[in-house]
Amino acid sequence: MLIILSVFLLAFDYYCFKAILSVFKNWKPRTKKLFSIIWWTYTAILVVGVFAAIFMPSYIPLYLSMRSIIMVAFFLTVVCKLVMLPFLLVDDLRRGIIALSRSSNKKDIPLAKDETANLVAETTGPPISRSSFLIKAGMVTAAIPLSSLSWGIISGAYDYKIKRRTLILPNLPKAFDGIKMGQISDVHSGSFYNRKAVLGGVEMLLGEKPDFVFFTGDLVNNVATEMRDYQDIFSKVKAPLGVYSTLGNHDYGDYQFGRESSPAKTKNLKDLIATHKVMGWDLLMNEHRRLKVEGEEIGVLGIENWGMGRFPKYGRMDLAVKNTDDLPVKLLLSHDPSHWRGQVLTDYPQIDVMFSGHTHGMQFGVRMEQYQWSPVQYLYKEWAGLYREQNQQLYVNVGYGFLGYPGRVGILPEITIFELKRA
Repeated sequence: MLIILSVFLLAFDYYCFKAILSVFKNWKPRTKKLFSIIWWTYTAILVVGVFAAIFMPSYIPLYLSMRSIIMVAFFLTVVCKLVMLPFLLVDDLRRGIIALSRSSNKKDIPLAKDETANLVAETTGPPISRSSFLIKAGMVTAAIPLSSLSWGIISGAYDYKIKRRTLILPNLPKAFDGIKMGQISDVHSGSFYNRKAVLGGVEMLLGEKPDFVFFTGDLVNNVATEMRDYQDIFSKVKAPLGVYSTLGNHDYGDYQFGRESSPAKTKNLKDLIATHKVMGWDLLMNEHRRLKVEGEEIGVLGIENWGMGRFPKYGRMDLAVKNTDDLPVKLLLSHDPSHWRGQVLTDYPQIDVMFSGHTHGMQFGVRMEQYQWSPVQYLYKEWAGLYREQNQQLYVNVGYGFLGYPGRVGILPEITIFELKRA
C-alpha cells in the first residue's frame, strides 16, 4: 500500500513539475536544468525520509526530531501541491475541449497564444495566455496555505493559552467552593520537537497553582517510548490534591500494533501505565477516587477510552460509578467527547461534569469568546469548550500537543483552569 501511494505521489509530483516548466518556457537551458535538479533532489530526499521515518527503529538517537522535520516538510509539500491541482486540472480540461473542438470542426485553429488574445492583459506587457494564467494562479493560491501553515508551525504549535472557566455545581460541598482545578489533554509527546517550549507550557500550568489536575488522554502518538525525552518535564505536574489521568485512543498502541492482542502491544501498554505511575499521576482505568477536603468529599471517576464510530470502547462506566452513590458531586475523565452524548447523558445522569479532549479542534479554525468554528464541528457536535444539557456539563479541551500537522492555526494549545463554585 505504501509503495502504491509513493508511486501515485511521484506521478503527481511529475504532473506539477511539467506544469511549472510549461509556464516558464523562456528559462535558459541552464536554469531549467538547475530547477530540475533541485526539484527531484528534494523529492527523492523527501520520499526516502518518509520511508526512514516510518521504518527507522525508535531507539536511534534523534529519531523523534528527524521524524518531525521530515513529516513537516512532507505535509507542507503535499498540501501546497494539492491546492494547486484543481487549477492544473481545469487547464488540462480546457485544452482537451479545444482539441476536441479542433478535431470536430476540421478547421485551422490558431495556436493557444492566439486563442486567448482577447483576455485582459497587463498594460505593461504582452497578453498572458489562459494556461499561464491558470497555472500561475494555482501557484499563488498554493502559497496561501504554505504561508499560513508555516506560520502555524512557527508560532502556533507551542503558543499555549490559558482558558479560565467557572463550573457551577449545585451540590458542591462547602469545603470545595472556590477550589481550583487544571486540565490538560492530548500531549502526543511523539510529535514534539522543542523541549524548552513544552516545559514553558508546564510552567504556565504550575504557575496557576491548581489544587488538583486532570489529564484526559493521549499521552503518546503510538508507543510508550515517545515519552522518553519528556517524562521528566511532565513529572513536574503536581498538585496538593493529586493529578488524575486517563487513557486516550492513541495510548493503547492500536495504530502501531493493530487491534489484536500481542506480546509487544501488551508490553507497550504496561510501559505506558508505568510512565503515569513514575510521573506521579493517578491513572484511572474504569475506577474512581474520593477527594477529601475538611471532611467533605467529591468523586473523581476515570474510564478507559470510549468512542463512537471507529474508535474502541474499552471504557466501563458500570465499574467506574460503583460505590459512588453517596458522593454529592462526580467529575468524570473520559477522553472522547462523543462518550457524553453516546452514553453519559442517557445512562448516567449522576455525572455532574465530564472532561474530555480528543478533537484538537482539528488544530485549525477560529476560536473567540463568543464565536468558534472549525471543520471538526462537522464530525463532533461537542468539540471545544463548555457544553450544558439539563443538569450535566461537558468540557472539551482542544489539547496541549499536536498530531499530523505539526502546528496550529487559530485553535491554539490549551491549558484550562476551572474554579468550582456552589450554585
